[in-house]
Amino acid sequence: MSPELNFPEGISALVRCVEQEDQLKIWDACRKKWLVFTPEEWVRQHCIHYLNALGYPLSLMQTEGGLKTVKRTKRSDLLIYKNKIPYILVECKAPTVRISQQTFNQAFNYNTEIKASFIYLTNGVQHFYWDVKNNAQLSGLPSADDLSYE
Repeated sequence: MSPELNFPEGISALVRCVEQEDQLKIWDACRKKWLVFTPEEWVRQHCIHYLNALGYPLSLMQTEGGLKTVKRTKRSDLLIYKNKIPYILVECKAPTVRISQQTFNQAFNYNTEIKASFIYLTNGVQHFYWDVKNNAQLSGLPSADDLSYE
């Protein structure tokens, strides 16, 4: 039905899909509503459940939040908040879209406005984590429990 993604065991089982009126739908765990299934949404919902498994509450996640860049209004795929401040900016792509320099540029451009501490780029197969404050790539995001809340 859907492309196989590279997330920890058990995450895929948490993503809910149904067929309604001859259309495949996927449950958005943050907005608590059914959305039209797209490959990018498939990745985003996996990210939401993955980050929730790391200890980030759904109540601190925002999907498709609006932001203004220099040229126009855009939407971030997923933001995780800490103390009401953007903490992790997540940029999701469809599994067939390679994570490229253009993807990094897009996320870093968004983050000039958002000012999140971490950036997480994924197409569900490749995952890249970036510590903005230390300007360094990470091997993964720490669990929410391991983070000091400033």
